[in-house]
Amino acid sequence: MVISANCTRRAARAALAAAALAAVVLVAGCGGSGAGNPDTRISVQEATQPISSAPPQLASIRAQGNQLLSGGSDAFDQRLQGLHGIPVVVNKWASWCGPCRFEFPWFQSLAEKRGGQIAFLGVNSNDSDGTAKQFLSELPLPYPSYSDPDLHIAQDLGGPPQAFPTTTYYDRSGKQVFSHPGVYANEQELIADVNRYAG
Repeated sequence: MVISANCTRRAARAALAAAALAAVVLVAGCGGSGAGNPDTRISVQEATQPISSAPPQLASIRAQGNQLLSGGSDAFDQRLQGLHGIPVVVNKWASWCGPCRFEFPWFQSLAEKRGGQIAFLGVNSNDSDGTAKQFLSELPLPYPSYSDPDLHIAQDLGGPPQAFPTTTYYDRSGKQVFSHPGVYANEQELIADVNRYAG
């Protein structure tokens, strides 16, 4: 019985070591040099491909896909005014925000599928341009983000300015109709809100 117990312990240790090695190999395979982010659903090239038959305002958004735009609140407000007649979804994010990274692939897919009917915009708040651009190189967006290092735009998006991420919805008249502070629990909940407030 002692021999059997020792063999069982050795076998269990060997199994744990094998599992740990497999995990290391898996992580190395996902994060290797030049592999990109395994969570991304689109490439940088796809993020900037033109939308056929889109209104000019939405074609302009796609033409600026994955860019980090300057100009602060004034430029952001001017963009919103230019989107009168089109529903708008704004996602506030930061490169240091883990939940933002979790949501990004969902925004990639939604904007890719519905960018011809809905205006998607990003706001990169409380962040540096360098780390934000690195983040966008890993998880590219088919719409631009406005740089907001001092949280000036964030103050107008509803919810606490320090809540990351926050998703804010504007109707066709330009009125802010809903703000969702914090991460969405799953992609279906985000889709449901997009359909409800920007559909």
